[in-house]
Amino acid sequence: MDDHVNGKLATTEHDGDTTLAAELDALAARITPAGSANVALYREMLATIARMAQADRNRWDAKIMLQTVRELERAFAMLDRFRHRRKVTVFGSARTQPGHPVYTLARELGSTLARHELMVITGAGGGIMAAAHEGAGRDNSLGFNITLPFEQSANAVMKGSDNLLSFHFFFLRKLFFVKEADALVLCPGGFGTLDEALEVITLIQTGKSPLVPVVLLDEPGGTFWLGLLDYIQQNLDSNGYILSSDMNLMRLVHDAESAAQEIDRFYANYHSSRWLKELFVVRMRHALTDDAVSQLNLQFSDLCKNGDIEQLQSGDEYTDGPELHKLPRLVFAFSGRNAGRLRELLDVINQPEHWLS
Repeated sequence: MDDHVNGKLATTEHDGDTTLAAELDALAARITPAGSANVALYREMLATIARMAQADRNRWDAKIMLQTVRELERAFAMLDRFRHRRKVTVFGSARTQPGHPVYTLARELGSTLARHELMVITGAGGGIMAAAHEGAGRDNSLGFNITLPFEQSANAVMKGSDNLLSFHFFFLRKLFFVKEADALVLCPGGFGTLDEALEVITLIQTGKSPLVPVVLLDEPGGTFWLGLLDYIQQNLDSNGYILSSDMNLMRLVHDAESAAQEIDRFYANYHSSRWLKELFVVRMRHALTDDAVSQLNLQFSDLCKNGDIEQLQSGDEYTDGPELHKLPRLVFAFSGRNAGRLRELLDVINQPEHWLS
């Protein structure tokens, strides 16, 4: 039988859990600021720990839980300082040496992103990571380092910086690379870079990660990403293993300014998105004209499970919060099955001629 029923700890007439449930209710209410919409979530976190303690899991499981929760809380606290800044995660080989054309390009990328008021996130190591941070400078850089049994030092820009986080678990580090990214730029690299590229695309394609720009950056005349794109098109697309529109989830560029402009265009009008029960909500900076909404319904009806794409002038403050509820938005019953087509829709709403003046 499930040990969690209707959000409460399971109870029996012998184990005293009724008292424990009341104590958890009281503790959650006492430690959470008054008026917080998250009190029920914190209460369930406490209940999860209580269930683990009741089961008295083995010491290794308990240590994994403790380390995971500690790292999450520490990362949330540090990154809260930068919640109002857009950030770009940059991946690429740690083995790329200074003087290599791609190293120079990555340094130009960091400088260009900072000029566009974007922060640069990397793994804080050498190669492409160091180059991107050199270009962006310490104040515009975030480093997500990994703690290893042997000597592991951050690059010169991030070493000693308050903007440096060190993670014990790779999976948490990878979570924050994607969670904090408003865009991702991938430079040429090895197995790790290819792993990051394909994982990010998979997360976006399956709806497990919000749709963000994924920019493939190579030196002028470089064929690193062209080879991969050709392989995907010839072997995945042609065999029906992916949708043809999935190719829209990646954009190839050959200079730093083009990478930054690709990101700027994505956020020209689009702000963010979320699911609200069965409805998909696309928040915008500018409302669309009635003609533009009609065009969306004609062009993208395939994205809707039922009904039309509707425009609302604002949302609900309780569900959206004080910063977002005033933004206009599109609402529709998204099928969730074609992220590439959704990217096409965002490209349309980002065109200024469709905005209500």
